[in-house]
Amino acid sequence: MFRLICIFFIAVITFSCVSKNKKNKDSKKSEKEKIQLIIDSDANNELDDQHAIAYALFNGDVFNVIGVTVNDTRNGNGIDNQLAEAKRVVKLCNLYNKVPVLKGAEKSFFEIKDSLNQARFDGYEAVNFIIEQARVPRSQKLILVPIGKLTNIALALTKDPSIVPNIKVIWLGSNFPYSGYEYNMDNDTSAINPVIESGVEFEIVVVRNGSPTGTQAVIVKTNRIKNEMPGLGPRISEHVIGRHGGEFNTFGDYSYSLFKHADSFRKGGRSMYDVCAFAVLKDSLFARYTKSTNSYYKNGDWIENPSFRNEIGVWDNFKADSILNDMFRSLKNYKYAVKGD
Repeated sequence: MFRLICIFFIAVITFSCVSKNKKNKDSKKSEKEKIQLIIDSDANNELDDQHAIAYALFNGDVFNVIGVTVNDTRNGNGIDNQLAEAKRVVKLCNLYNKVPVLKGAEKSFFEIKDSLNQARFDGYEAVNFIIEQARVPRSQKLILVPIGKLTNIALALTKDPSIVPNIKVIWLGSNFPYSGYEYNMDNDTSAINPVIESGVEFEIVVVRNGSPTGTQAVIVKTNRIKNEMPGLGPRISEHVIGRHGGEFNTFGDYSYSLFKHADSFRKGGRSMYDVCAFAVLKDSLFARYTKSTNSYYKNGDWIENPSFRNEIGVWDNFKADSILNDMFRSLKNYKYAVKGD
């Protein structure tokens, strides 16, 4: 009898170890299957960047955010304030020690490109980080998601063209294929063609100002922010001083503060442009995807050029309600805002 009992316990222990090892292997496998990405942002410009960063971080079961890089655009009050705002958001997502935040370009691609051989060119921290991460062997392409101007991406591709096969760029910007003013595009038009001409896999999540087919149509209403946003996200122990002052321990409270200081919010709602870039990456059913003819940018217009090596992927016709519902759901289910969980 004693011998049978011993055999039984050995069998139980062996089964437990095998199950544990299998679980660990499965966990590692799922981690590899996550979408590996770098967020490139002008975080201090308005308020949709902050929510896009938080949305990506709070979807840690889908995305593995390798890092956040920043650049400077008009109304952002300088590169240091862009960096500070991105750090606030990452801190409020309780991931500051796990997701690096790096300073990128202040000037335009045209102004920086000839200094890339220098050690400390404008934007070197972000650009070198992008290149280093693009060189890391992965089972899938590294996704770069610029939700501001394309400067950091263009500089990285110019400094090291060998990374082109290893990355995919999904840009929130432009009215493609139509002309007209769009903030992310106009902040550095000199960076657009170097990205396209590099041959990198390139998709645009279009803004299309004034059109119901662009991200401008994804509008969150004032009352929903008032009723649902306060308190969302993990509560961090050390408060963060907000861009407009005040002390915050949750991203939801800081979000509400940002909205209260936005002119568009007082008009009844605010477009959540940048969130859409991560929404379509998470679920392709949130929008329509098509391939365009090969094009380049010139004097405000998109011009077809069949000689270019790759087509441009285009995301439009966004499902606003589904995207916004998923954003709020992600903020409420913040248990995934721990890298690797």
